Amino acid sequence: MKFKVPITDYVGSPALFEEKILADLADLPCLEQVDESGLAGRIEDADALIVFHTIRISASSIRRLRKCRAIVRCGVGYDNVDLAAAGARGIYVCNVPDYGTDEVADHALALMLACARGLAFTDRSLRKNLSPWNFLAASPLQRLAGATLGIIGLGRIGTATALRAKGFRMKVVACDPYLPDGYDKALGVTLLSLDELMAASDVVSVHTPLTPETTRIVGAAQLAKMKPHGILINTARGKCVDVRAVAEALREGRIGGAGLDVLPDEPPAKDDLIVRLWQQESPPMNLILTPHNAFYTEQSREEMRTKAALEVRRILLGEKPRNPVNLEFLKPASPGRSG
Repeated sequence: MKFKVPITDYVGSPALFEEKILADLADLPCLEQVDESGLAGRIEDADALIVFHTIRISASSIRRLRKCRAIVRCGVGYDNVDLAAAGARGIYVCNVPDYGTDEVADHALALMLACARGLAFTDRSLRKNLSPWNFLAASPLQRLAGATLGIIGLGRIGTATALRAKGFRMKVVACDPYLPDGYDKALGVTLLSLDELMAASDVVSVHTPLTPETTRIVGAAQLAKMKPHGILINTARGKCVDVRAVAEALREGRIGGAGLDVLPDEPPAKDDLIVRLWQQESPPMNLILTPHNAFYTEQSREEMRTKAALEVRRILLGEKPRNPVNLEFLKPASPGRSG
């Protein structure tokens, strides 16, 4: 008899990448839900869940899981799964931490370049009247070579971003209180406090997970420390940044630009201030929004889904997972756990 591994959201049938890894071992119903309430009556007998980013798995759902061994978050962030509730039931929560490192770092640099060179601003301002057709269309611009990039969170993606920035001959500073000693020296970056980083940087790029500690880690107080030409980039989680404070800083000319791939609510409401600023034609803002697609290439999507399925396979076969994220909550004696 096969295991049952529902895919809760995002992926419709057939789940080709997952089936390549798990078809001999498990049935893979694609539930295609966006609201947790739609899972009722469909996951209680699951042996594992594969979860994407468009749904929340709360304690109420976890309590109904009778024999689940793992909830595998098909992506990097896992703030949409209640880690403690899963751990209390002896259920591993795992993620895929490395699938989109190159893509997100590339996207962060693309947003930085587009804002620093005024590309979106110029495109919007010239589209209708073609004037002024000269350097004044986006002025003043600041040279990136020799400028300082401040990275908040120097994990895999933050590190990849730092290495790319060095290729542009930028100075790199970082804030990460959890960084092992010496890592900054090996990478050639300078560690600063958050306030120091905000004040020193010409560009600030956020690369933290979403935790209570990092929720609104960049808010009005931090933005007030930025240089008037400073640019803020966020490809991490929308709630890491106070987006309304960013909108107000842009509108009042207190920062020079922003590139945001993630927002607190997705899709955003049409009347959100950041959306209204982004859409307004006059005066155009040096603001770029992208729809939470920094992670995406065809290759990264296949890698993400394949690695998630491989993690499920390991756990169902009684092996230890590679990327558990809730070990601090995991009860040592629980049904279905190995080791």
